[in-house]
Amino acid sequence: MTHDLTGTADAVRAGAASATGLMQASIEAANGSACTRAFVRTFFESALTQAMAVDLQLEAGLPLPPLAGLAISVKDLFDVQGFPSTGASRAMSDAKPAERDCLAVQRLRRAGAALIGHCNMSEFAFSGVGINPHYGTPRNPVTLKLDKKPRIPGGSTSGGAVSVAGGAAWATLGSDTGGSIRIPAALQGLVGFKNTKRLTPLDGAIPLSQSLDTACAITLSVRDAVLLHEILSDTRVQLTHRPLRQRRFAVARELMQDGMDATVATAFERTLAQLREAGAQIEEISIGPLLELGKLLARGSLPAAESWAWHRQRISEREADYDPRVVQRIRTGEHMSAADYIDVVNGRSAWITRMQAALQGVDAVLSPTVPIVAPEIAPLVASDEHFFAANSLLLRNTAVVNMLDGCALSLPCHTSREMPVGLMVWNTALQDDTVLDAGLQIEAALAPHRQPPALVAAT
Repeated sequence: MTHDLTGTADAVRAGAASATGLMQASIEAANGSACTRAFVRTFFESALTQAMAVDLQLEAGLPLPPLAGLAISVKDLFDVQGFPSTGASRAMSDAKPAERDCLAVQRLRRAGAALIGHCNMSEFAFSGVGINPHYGTPRNPVTLKLDKKPRIPGGSTSGGAVSVAGGAAWATLGSDTGGSIRIPAALQGLVGFKNTKRLTPLDGAIPLSQSLDTACAITLSVRDAVLLHEILSDTRVQLTHRPLRQRRFAVARELMQDGMDATVATAFERTLAQLREAGAQIEEISIGPLLELGKLLARGSLPAAESWAWHRQRISEREADYDPRVVQRIRTGEHMSAADYIDVVNGRSAWITRMQAALQGVDAVLSPTVPIVAPEIAPLVASDEHFFAANSLLLRNTAVVNMLDGCALSLPCHTSREMPVGLMVWNTALQDDTVLDAGLQIEAALAPHRQPPALVAAT
């Protein structure tokens, strides 16, 4: 597999490809039509300098770092030295350039990343759709090749996913509060890994929800997801490479399969059949606590309360500069009492305990990442009703894992003739290595039925 970051970095180390030439191709792609509105600001000059330095290292016979000077994009909420972080919002137009890289960016640079730019996103990361009224909405480049209709990229890491699918970056640093990595990955045929929150640093990033935000990445393959997780968490993933016949997976009877459209239902059922054929033990089980989340969040959510605390002063001064749909959601936190907030925090803790008991003994749960394929952009821009209905549906499955304080991998499970569909492989906190290990086996089992990723970049 040479089309992903890992294989390409190996090619640079072997002298079969030049980091400089690959960076020039990434910059060309970033300026191309597939990546229109994917970037808020670019760092082309410094990225090219970094790639050239890697080629000089190779010429001098020095060992190359893991990312080998390849292009990595960054969501516009992580501090990059010398540039402002604005959350893709006009309300942050007065933001000063960062004095230093945030810790996640430091770790990427130390691993040899060449940062190519800050990516567009749902304003302040508060939507799973990916629409942005300030910088425009990047079109989903993968679905556009299939049916020529402008469809949503998914959010909130919208521009980051487009930068990877469009060939401008080999991976993107993003955040996941309710699905913001996994949703755009699923809708664009990419891999998104949301690790256990505590494993990766958020210092120097604009927050949405301090309880749920997770720093993580979108990649082209599961092995790339392992690599990026190791870099961002500054740890080593322990892989057992247990075959699928030694794996026990669960499929939830409740909630996660509700409302699937025909494409997702077909892809999901076919995927389960292919994994069973490969030897995996898959059992449909009851996970009763899934049905309790609505009641738990009836008086308000953690993102609403915590975003209101961060934004309330700026909203009082610059509300007209916010996306009206985003400020509407933030303002729901204005009406949560301290008692309501504490009830949600305590209720979540008890709910996690019940979920852990329900999932005991399984390697992972298998679900559709999102129950629908990417909707068209126009109806969601025109109608609040359509926007909020789509947003709720897109976030429903993925947000479960954030509330669980768990980890989840989304990987493609569609064929080349279908709209992108994601399979979510998930479990409770600190099961990251098990989920990634299983993800590698699942990806290998599905590979004969799939076209390689990076469809846009490869054509």
